[in-house]
Amino acid sequence: MPLQAQSLIGLIAFPLIAWLLSERRRALSSLRLIRIVGAGLALQLGVAALMLNVPALRGGFDWAASLVGALQEATATGMQLLFGYLAGSPPPFATTAPEYSFILAFQALPLILLMSALSKLLYHWGILQRVVAAFAFMLERTMGVSGPVGTSAAANVFVGMIEAPLFVKPYLAGMSRGGLFATMAVGMAGVAGTVLALYAAILGPSVPGVAGHLVVASVISVPAALLLSALMVPDDDTMGEETAPLTLPEPPRSAMDAIAQGTSEGVGLLVNVTAMLVVMIALVALANMALGWATAPLGLRLTFEGLLGYAFAPLAWLMGIPWEQCRTAGALLGVKTVLNELIAYLQLAGTAPELLTDRSRLIMTYALCGFANLGSLGIMLGGLSAMVPERRGEIVELGGRTLVAGTLATLMTAAAIGLLTPG
Repeated sequence: MPLQAQSLIGLIAFPLIAWLLSERRRALSSLRLIRIVGAGLALQLGVAALMLNVPALRGGFDWAASLVGALQEATATGMQLLFGYLAGSPPPFATTAPEYSFILAFQALPLILLMSALSKLLYHWGILQRVVAAFAFMLERTMGVSGPVGTSAAANVFVGMIEAPLFVKPYLAGMSRGGLFATMAVGMAGVAGTVLALYAAILGPSVPGVAGHLVVASVISVPAALLLSALMVPDDDTMGEETAPLTLPEPPRSAMDAIAQGTSEGVGLLVNVTAMLVVMIALVALANMALGWATAPLGLRLTFEGLLGYAFAPLAWLMGIPWEQCRTAGALLGVKTVLNELIAYLQLAGTAPELLTDRSRLIMTYALCGFANLGSLGIMLGGLSAMVPERRGEIVELGGRTLVAGTLATLMTAAAIGLLTPG
């Protein structure tokens, strides 16, 4: 079967899975079902086709790559002043194995600090609000979502799954059940702009133009998540409700205050990401040791990633991955879901060329671009419960479904790219 045909089957199968898991299937009339699925797929495929095939827009990939390179160089300048050769400066001694000189904690992760400060500065200057408002308007008119849901969904392209709902916090208490679920699902289907440049830096050597692809993934995962959330938790048609203003509880008072706030928030994020990496990779190592001890008497050599590869291989096939590569791709999907996307991206960057073709690597770049994992679920439940404690029970009840919706959204995004990319 042609690989693009596999992707087409996936684009049909993933919404079907969401509909089968719906809590109110009968609430969706045939006409409304066609409108929801049609609008979501048209928006996702249309935006992806434009950004991938129109030369003027495709040139933005090179611009995005240059921007990431500039951000890396600027961050490195500051880090090298403080940490010298650990951050990439020439070492004061002869190196016998330069291939091991890259230190993730000093040469890649600090990019989070600069991105956090820049995003806060763009908010202070009013640039972020205008871009989000334009995107939210498009979502309201095409997907039929309410103003607050559209605003939060648009903000998710640029900020994280907790920061985006903060922009519309006054609306959360009165938001419909379907709207609340859509807000949560979109958060799980994307990644924060503060880490997008980091992922681009990690994947740059193995995926050409990856910075632009990550931007496309962040954009087209939004309509996919809204489509799937409308199928899983149907809601009344809310098109036409007032658009929510983009406001922060404590906006910066000056450009310097914005830089200070963004840097402070970036420090917390950097420490959290670093600690999470240490713990999660250690847990994977422990899991592999336990599996090794348990299966050694049977003459087997099972690993945590290998088991996940078997479980997620069918989903990889539906995205358009050749079957002989599905175990490798499935293992990456499993690591992303059980652990997080950063560890999965690190493993993707280190995957041998013979295990995944260039097309498969591109599809996996899109498939892994989302926060839908168990750790992020805990963060979302805690953050939203703190924002609207009166709806804590409903938020917890919807939590498991948001993990499914976010995962299906990234798989749909990957299948869309598989359909548009020749085999």
